[in-house]
Amino acid sequence: MSVPDERQKEFKAPRGTRDILPAEIEPWRELERVCRSVMEAAGYLEIRTPIFEHTELFQRGIGETTDIVEKEMYTFLDRAGRSITLRPEGTASVVRSYLEHKMYALPQPIKVYYIGRMYRYERPQAGRYREFRQFGAEAIGAQDPAIDAELIDVFVEILSRMGLKDLEVHVNSIGCPECRPKYRDAIREGLEPVMGRLCEDCLRRLTRNPLRILDCKNPECRDLTKNVANIFDHLCDECRDHFQSFSRFLDISGIHYVVDPRIVRGLDYYTKTVFEVISRDLGAQDAVGGGGRYDGLVEECGGSPTPGAGFAAGMDRIIQLMTARKAPDEGVSGPDVFIAALGDDARLIAFKAAIDLRRAGVSADIDHMGRSLRAQMKFADRGKFRYVVILGEDEIAANEATIREMATGAQTRVSFDGLVEALIGRCLRS
Repeated sequence: MSVPDERQKEFKAPRGTRDILPAEIEPWRELERVCRSVMEAAGYLEIRTPIFEHTELFQRGIGETTDIVEKEMYTFLDRAGRSITLRPEGTASVVRSYLEHKMYALPQPIKVYYIGRMYRYERPQAGRYREFRQFGAEAIGAQDPAIDAELIDVFVEILSRMGLKDLEVHVNSIGCPECRPKYRDAIREGLEPVMGRLCEDCLRRLTRNPLRILDCKNPECRDLTKNVANIFDHLCDECRDHFQSFSRFLDISGIHYVVDPRIVRGLDYYTKTVFEVISRDLGAQDAVGGGGRYDGLVEECGGSPTPGAGFAAGMDRIIQLMTARKAPDEGVSGPDVFIAALGDDARLIAFKAAIDLRRAGVSADIDHMGRSLRAQMKFADRGKFRYVVILGEDEIAANEATIREMATGAQTRVSFDGLVEALIGRCLRS
């Protein structure tokens, strides 16, 4: 009996991760382009932070009682014995960078955005992965409620430009360290008669962070908490005024929104404004993204008291929604030029033309597999090239090339000397 060769083992991507193949990449590039365009138009500049940080940053920044820190972080010891964590979200890293590079000495607010990979050990499901992509924005240094509304407007504008319009914006206030303790006490008191019927997670939250009970997705827990005390009956004057001012700015933006007292978000650093953008097409896990204000986070990470606000959105979910709404080929344009050449002399001409086209900003490719001219034409058709240049025996004999427009089948002959110029004119003009 033969022993299987270990080298023949079939490797697969780890559970909760995936490859984004070349045929799938275009929506991702478009989303990244739109993110950068909308963010930068609003004065947000790109920042890129490390993909891992010291674990303590997330423990202090996100909160040790959160699901992320308790159950979902990828944490390990490096060779020097230091505890390192793959970043599960972007805000704590941005705040660390703000302090490390003394951005507080610059004109405030500091407005930045990021696009990158995050990591959380959670159960993979539709639109949710253990390695996932996020974009987000942070505005640090301003207490102005207009910043809260601006962040929502930027977020909704990005989604709108990506063709996602059937969305709901849910907003809430979760108070501040002055008024929130009284609200926590009110939640505990209201749930005391039914605490024996709460799920294990909610029982733990009841003593450590009762607001998180409102975010539980367990249907029975949601029913038991439907009559819990309303946060707006417990806000201090400062938080109430902030929310009212924020609401006026949001009204001016023209964005339709719903005041939802159950929106609390899953991170401990939030204060005052919190919000989520909801899509019913995503099922029970229906939030495309969200954010809010975090006026205590900079101080928690070692800085002076500094206000801040931000949001983050799951790109995987947005791509999922885009794909569901688009026809397979909608909005996808193929490469510019494929040069089909037969024979050594023709291949030299094709190679030189492809190089010159690329240097001029026109995408171009040639055959590298020794295919027949007919097979090259089939390859170009499958690859959805806009134009095919044919260099066959007749063309070589006449010192000319045939340009075929694939969408119409129209063909024209041009001399070798004028080939590149003719293609540049067609491709860059259209």
